[in-house]
Amino acid sequence: MAEASVAKEDFEALLMDSFLDNEPLEGAVVEGIVVAIEKDLAIIDVGLKTEGRVPLKEFGAAGKDGTIKVGSKVEVYVDRVENAAGEAVLSREKARREESWVKLEAFYEKGEKVEGTIFNQVKGGFTVDLDGAIAFLPRSQVDIRPIRDIGPLMAVPQPFQILKMDKRRGNIVVSRRAILEESRAEQRSEIVQKLTEGQVVDGVVKNITDYGAFVDLGGIDGLLHVTDIAWRRVNHPSDVLNIGETIKVQIIRINQDSHRISLGMKQLQADPWDGIEAKYPIGAKFTGRVTNITDYGAFVELEPGIEGLIHVSEMSWTKKNVHPGKIVSTSQEVEAMVLEVDPEKRRISLGLKQCIANPWETFAEKHPIGSTVEGEVKNKTEFGLFIGLEDDVDGMVHLSDLDWHRPGEDVLEEYERGDKVQAKVLDVDMEKERISLGIKQLATDAAASKASEGGLKRNSTVTCTVTAVNDGGIEVEVGDTGMTAFIRRSDLSRDRGDQRPERFAVGEKVDARVTQFDRKTGKIGLSIKALEIAEEKEAVAQYGSSDSGASLGDILGAALKDRGGE
Repeated sequence: MAEASVAKEDFEALLMDSFLDNEPLEGAVVEGIVVAIEKDLAIIDVGLKTEGRVPLKEFGAAGKDGTIKVGSKVEVYVDRVENAAGEAVLSREKARREESWVKLEAFYEKGEKVEGTIFNQVKGGFTVDLDGAIAFLPRSQVDIRPIRDIGPLMAVPQPFQILKMDKRRGNIVVSRRAILEESRAEQRSEIVQKLTEGQVVDGVVKNITDYGAFVDLGGIDGLLHVTDIAWRRVNHPSDVLNIGETIKVQIIRINQDSHRISLGMKQLQADPWDGIEAKYPIGAKFTGRVTNITDYGAFVELEPGIEGLIHVSEMSWTKKNVHPGKIVSTSQEVEAMVLEVDPEKRRISLGLKQCIANPWETFAEKHPIGSTVEGEVKNKTEFGLFIGLEDDVDGMVHLSDLDWHRPGEDVLEEYERGDKVQAKVLDVDMEKERISLGIKQLATDAAASKASEGGLKRNSTVTCTVTAVNDGGIEVEVGDTGMTAFIRRSDLSRDRGDQRPERFAVGEKVDARVTQFDRKTGKIGLSIKALEIAEEKEAVAQYGSSDSGASLGDILGAALKDRGGE
């Protein structure tokens, strides 16, 4: 019984050894020995029941140059222990891939660079051989800037940075751009340390944009803004610079954190604004070229780097609310007057209209107040007529100056745009650019002329017809002149008790003395009281000189009797 027990234990030990010796090797990398070479295949023994066959090309250069020989030890990947033909399925490529994954994971964890070779182009990028492991290189990660021809980079061993690894899916994503940026950052840092603000250096124009140009300073780019290219206005950098051109620039600012460098070209030239007030005194006239037109005015270049603004309000004496582009055009040569100079803000205010005669002053010289002018009705408003006069100036006839007898609103309806009318100049305000005209005053002139010819003058006596009676006095028509006047309550009689307007009736004839007569304005002053006083003085002078001893009452009575008998 004891012998049987020992035999049983020996059998179990042998069986266990057998299991250990034949532990499944599938999915593992093992070392094998080349036992034979048949044509393009290496027969490899990895300790299984049967050998496996591996193409020599999978060994790379070693398989081509004959380095792999019978007896060579090689590492292979056991894909299957036995296939349908009873052979082991081995792979040198998969072995290399497994080895590479282990190494790459270590590099990935440490953030270290790996070496690889771009060998094929696929959708969205390229494939890279990382010593057996295949990685994907996105097109955006090839270079810092997009490149058109990747040919020179193909099949060239070069460093890459692993961005992502997923062994379960067999995915590896790498970047060449990250390596270049890191290298570039180091170079930029070194170059920036050597540069100082104010330093003058040579650079090459690499790129031109709407807002400036990027200049290569020997490994690092600086921005030359369009406003720093020249003191004069530069519409687009391409008007002055060309890609590939070598230029001399001054370093204006350096940002040590972002390594951004601002450059300038105009700083290498004298500032034209120095002593600007002496060069362009206020009131002086200069000729310049229109460089830019905006809604609020036009910019005029007086010299390279010096521009002045003609505000829209200073462009024309008569054209108001008009776009500057309808008065001047780009590149036009114009004469302008200096109105204001501000050296600190680098601004010059110019005037275009100041270089031509002020039409309001010209009009006032040619047409003094009281003269008659002719023009065309340009516009009708609720407060009067606008009459177009010479030199594009307008005059206004207020409603109250249309007619002496009728409401202005009614008279206004009789006029239409385009009508030719005559009017009298009443006032010219050059500061406010206003001309006041009157139409009714022309009728006054005619009536005044007729009245003057009929003997109407100051201190003369006229017979008037009462046309209206109110609390303040009476309105009368002066003889047959067609002129009207107003006799105030205090002028209605010498006696206070008779200074009552209501004692007069419309249509009644009354005599009055002319106290004022202005032919220009047509204004007449009348007074019944003044006539009575004058007649009294005349009577006293006539009858009071006799020695008859008559009383003042008798004298006045006699005078009135004589007046009544006339």
